[in-house]
Amino acid sequence: MGYHISHGEKHFEMPDKKTKLEHVPDAALKEMVMIQNRLKQMEVSNAAHTDFIEYVKHVWDGFIEGEHHKLFAKKLENVAMGKTKRLIVNMPPRHTKSEFASVFFPSWIMGLHPDMKIMQTTHTAELSARFGRKVRNLMDTDEYKQIFEKVRLSADSKSAGRWETNHGGEYFAAGVGGAITGRGADLLIIDDPHS
Repeated sequence: MGYHISHGEKHFEMPDKKTKLEHVPDAALKEMVMIQNRLKQMEVSNAAHTDFIEYVKHVWDGFIEGEHHKLFAKKLENVAMGKTKRLIVNMPPRHTKSEFASVFFPSWIMGLHPDMKIMQTTHTAELSARFGRKVRNLMDTDEYKQIFEKVRLSADSKSAGRWETNHGGEYFAAGVGGAITGRGADLLIIDDPHS
């Protein structure tokens, strides 16, 4: 006749599919709904933690997935796992190259490796800083924090073009010709080096 749930000091029988919910006390129903919602949230978070395309779906409301997104996502996952050392992406305009490579990927990989040093370069410092702001702001959302619970921005990370995580990771943005001499990076992203 169902199965037993223990949650703290509360114990109740979960109804099986044949049991009518009208016989279950309201408090138990609320508890069951809360547990089901939490389990669903954990499933989504676990998928988004290990699968880049699932991560994008979780943090980008309204994202419409195409076949090119799946292929691109797998290539970026290979970079994250160290299977691919260099990746050049050529796609037509408006196919989410920059969103994937310069916004979602840096935030996702920082969640996986919060001590990583990332350098982002574009044809202008302003565009690099804009990407940095988007990554920083994304990492400060509740959706991001559901997936990567232990990764936070450092308290003093206010700059769009240079900020750090609570694990010593760094994000540095520069335009082509900007001052990057002497800086190292675990991941270098070059997005639209020519205007």
